[in-house]
Amino acid sequence: MAKAKKVVLAYSGGLDTSIILRWLQVEKNCEVVTFTADIGQGEELEPARKKAELMGIKQIYVDDLKEEFVRDFVFPMFRANALYEGVYLLGTSIARPLIAKRLIDIAIETGADAIAHGATGKGNDQVRFELTAYALKPDIKVIAPWREWELNSRASLIDYAEKHQIPIPKDKRGEAPYSTDANLLHISYEGKVLEDPWQEPHDDMFKLTVSPEKAPDQAEYVEIEFAKGDAVAVNGQKLSPANLLAKLNELGGKHGVGRLDLVENRYVGMKSRGVYETPGGTLLHVAHRAIESITLDREAMHLKDELMPRYAKLIYTGYWFAPEREMLQAAIDQTQEWVNGVVRLKLFKGSATVAGRKSPNSLYRMDYVTFEEDSVYNQFDAEGFIKLNALRLRLGKMARQK
Repeated sequence: MAKAKKVVLAYSGGLDTSIILRWLQVEKNCEVVTFTADIGQGEELEPARKKAELMGIKQIYVDDLKEEFVRDFVFPMFRANALYEGVYLLGTSIARPLIAKRLIDIAIETGADAIAHGATGKGNDQVRFELTAYALKPDIKVIAPWREWELNSRASLIDYAEKHQIPIPKDKRGEAPYSTDANLLHISYEGKVLEDPWQEPHDDMFKLTVSPEKAPDQAEYVEIEFAKGDAVAVNGQKLSPANLLAKLNELGGKHGVGRLDLVENRYVGMKSRGVYETPGGTLLHVAHRAIESITLDREAMHLKDELMPRYAKLIYTGYWFAPEREMLQAAIDQTQEWVNGVVRLKLFKGSATVAGRKSPNSLYRMDYVTFEEDSVYNQFDAEGFIKLNALRLRLGKMARQK
């Protein structure tokens, strides 16, 4: 592959990506463009711009992508009720295709022939970034420093930073902190004590949620309104996608909802222990399933549930822009036409339970399900229904008895 001349770097402004920036300049002799995405990680991003300027970068992008993130990535995923390995709400996975898409947009805009990221050679993110990049721009070059350089320890990284006059925050010189990934949907934690799957996470690690033991002693009710499968209002207040998710994070976090401790199967082949906080996403998931329970046809709902693990795996493994994901999305979106209404949740000590659901398109009919007298359902019809469904079972038993 020809040598890259100009590269767009996914840049956080932190120590690791600052080292990567200098490494690209010194070792690869590349002109570097930096891109910093605001997807709701809750950090001030202007320092990243200033740091890039100090390191000689002329083209600096700092983009607010929160609304696009929730509207075009999180909400479509939640229409599918996607859970990886039955529990993980895919908070890191769903952010990567958006970041990689913007990297490619900037590469095209600036005439760059390469992109670079800070994902390691052990993780899933390298796959997610690069599959997206190649799907959107097949001729793009990708530079993944962690797969190339010999800076394979914290000490060597700090030595490199000192050698190249990169400021090192005091907290980076001591014990390595938890490895975290934050966005508007979640925060993930890995490393330190969490590398031992027997050890319980320290409660002071969590940022979005209070401990369920310390949550309010009084339950709180929250109402979430849906239109065509997407949440549009909380407690009667219409909100934009990003503001709605932020509001649900606040409500869920206050009651300790949304913590998950998981040992998952990475795409690259190893098992990994991570701890996640997804308070708003947990409320959204529970409420969406509840509104679907009264608005979706039985077979459509069951087929969706069968497709969901495949859909979730595609997102986890980085295939957001693959034709099979888009095909599944089209099928899922078609089911959401009548998924309208309101769900009431009860939040208490780490749990979010359904306390009510209603819809103008509800398939739940009181006149059919009542145990009282009705004039719409002939119970005698059930006898023929049962006999027809039992016919193959009876014929099979009779054949074996011969």
